[in-house]
Amino acid sequence: MPSNKSVSDAPITQFINCRILRDHKIQREDLWVREGRILDPEKLFFDEKGFADQRIDCKNNIIAPGFIDVQINGGYGVDFSQASGDISGGVALVAKKNMEHGVTSFCPTLVTSPTSVYHQVLPQIKVQNGGPHGAGVIGVHLEGPFISEEKKGAHPPKFLRSFEAGGVTDLLETYGQLDNVVMVTLAPELSNSGPVIQELVKRGITVSVGHSMADLSQAEEAVNQGASFITHLFNAMLPFHHRDPGIVGLLTSEEVPPGRRVFYGMIADGIHTHPAALRIAHRAHPTGLVLVTDAIAAMGLPAGHHTLGQQEIDIQGLHAYVAGTKTLSGSIATMDMCVRHFKQATGCSVEAALEAASLRPAESLGLNHQKGTLDFNTDADFVVLDDALTVQETYIMGQQVWKK
Repeated sequence: MPSNKSVSDAPITQFINCRILRDHKIQREDLWVREGRILDPEKLFFDEKGFADQRIDCKNNIIAPGFIDVQINGGYGVDFSQASGDISGGVALVAKKNMEHGVTSFCPTLVTSPTSVYHQVLPQIKVQNGGPHGAGVIGVHLEGPFISEEKKGAHPPKFLRSFEAGGVTDLLETYGQLDNVVMVTLAPELSNSGPVIQELVKRGITVSVGHSMADLSQAEEAVNQGASFITHLFNAMLPFHHRDPGIVGLLTSEEVPPGRRVFYGMIADGIHTHPAALRIAHRAHPTGLVLVTDAIAAMGLPAGHHTLGQQEIDIQGLHAYVAGTKTLSGSIATMDMCVRHFKQATGCSVEAALEAASLRPAESLGLNHQKGTLDFNTDADFVVLDDALTVQETYIMGQQVWKK
């Protein structure tokens, strides 16, 4: 029989014997869920005279908000930058498989590609809620082609573009549409980048600076025009120099407008970023650090030959290289692996490690009113972990979607 007819007939689930991450602390509290949302138990008891229909014993495990990956190029043999016959099916496969790593939402990421690929792929990647079918798709992250040739990394140089038509026209000619796009990585030193940044921000799209030769003043100008993210800090940008720290200097810049925060992605796979560099970044600006996998199609596959967009890739151990070179080209790390490595490398708290994969990415996209927390009335997307931060269960909208 429903426990609280006054408000809703939907069943209420109470998660007991757990430690939950709320208000930046892991605390011993029960978690209450109804209709895919986190419930306030006080309102339930006193306003609705309600109680739980189902209790789930969490065996003293940790409950944290579901992980959000804002930079993932593919996985399990799927490459989002390949115009295959079944693009939506590929996204669905990655969405399904990624739940075992605690990921409840993600941004399929396209690297620098021919215009024809954007025009074919983008209309087929739809924003959608997560569920038993897979993690939710928040929207697309477009990494390139408006980036620096000197800092192209694994991006194919022949498809790089500049804002030669004045900016916004170039965007629409290249991408075809921006309907489901939530983030664009560009090099801010490119001519006419200012109007582009402003137009993207006006459309509600997060602008990230990266794959760039920008000095600090150019990076600060981009932030003042609306940019708010840095793509994989330290990688594919000028190295930190004491007289001009470049983009890295945004972490402690006094030119960031009051009330604004710059977020930065970090690939904590033990390969892309030295542990000392991880520690420097985290200690300089802890509330801006966003863990990203930057995973490629070879994530979840054995060593060997694979693709990333238009490039051939070789997997050797945990390293992914552009074939025939020693240029790193994305990772094969999973998000839960990054969380564990980040905690071990920095010595940060469990709370900080978990928030870097949940709250911070949600904040960077302006979604923290809905995702990335266990606050009352937010989406009941969460992950159950043991003390070693190994994923035991994943829940989306209050439903168990994966169990170890």
